[in-house]
Amino acid sequence: MMRNVLPRAALRLLLACGTLALSDPGSAAGPDEIALPASGRHPENVAADAKGNLYVSSITEGGVLRVDAGSGAVTPFLAPGSHGTRSTFGVLVDEPSGTLWVASNDASMLRIPGPSGTEGAWVKALDLRTGALKSSVRLPDPRSIANDFALGSDGALYVTNTASPQILRLKPGAAEFEIFAEDPALKGGLDGIAFGTDGDLYVNTFMTGELFRVAVEGGRAGRITKLATSRPLKFPDGLKPHRTGFLMVEGAGPLSRVTIRGEEAVIEDVRRFDGPSGLTIVGDRVWVSEGRIGAIGAGDSGQAAGSKLRSLRLD
Repeated sequence: MMRNVLPRAALRLLLACGTLALSDPGSAAGPDEIALPASGRHPENVAADAKGNLYVSSITEGGVLRVDAGSGAVTPFLAPGSHGTRSTFGVLVDEPSGTLWVASNDASMLRIPGPSGTEGAWVKALDLRTGALKSSVRLPDPRSIANDFALGSDGALYVTNTASPQILRLKPGAAEFEIFAEDPALKGGLDGIAFGTDGDLYVNTFMTGELFRVAVEGGRAGRITKLATSRPLKFPDGLKPHRTGFLMVEGAGPLSRVTIRGEEAVIEDVRRFDGPSGLTIVGDRVWVSEGRIGAIGAGDSGQAAGSKLRSLRLD
């Protein structure tokens, strides 16, 4: 529907900046929390399509679940281990191309075996309607963990490499990633990534709790600036555009609003969750995946069906 009204580039720009209100499904009455089955234990990320369906990855179980945010019904979308996937991390809906992007990794370095023996870090493009595999691209650096995604206004896909200080880019139709930005300053475990309304990229680092702006100049990476945060960040993870700033979750619990003021970032806590790892915005509601990443391997295997998605309405 919307694709017939807006040019594809304009639609991508609205999606990238978080200004396209998918309000009908997101504003409808629905559950405030959804319990995930054992196959969705430790959900690493969550994304949403224009119909209000949520797509949930799992760092321990792999695969992707599709969840009806209105009814809470859960169905498999990507079977664990299928299409050469292993542990699944970032997920991103690309409506203009009808694609669900999925990050798949050999996370054995994190003592997470995953559902298959596939080696390396991969980004899979799945048909958003059928789940069929459209393309599969491996990250070039042997030391790679493909983590989170951002979509450029031109349809290029940007992905953070948690194991190396790299932001990679996959241009539309390309068969290989290119290094968009690489800098030792980003060595603290790149994770969340999002475009700001200024057209620059913003990324955080999970282990060192930092927030950076990567200037985008003529399609190339420019100056990388570490932003001073109004409070310390503890395991920052998912980062999404919201209005003129961002929403961000931290593994330590908070969902926060992030407002950029020059080289400073004002962090305003909204609500706490149980080990949040990802978020997505649908209309006036934000959904948070409680990945509880820090609990992996800490004797929580008996809580296989205890992972949840939780939501709240935004002001």
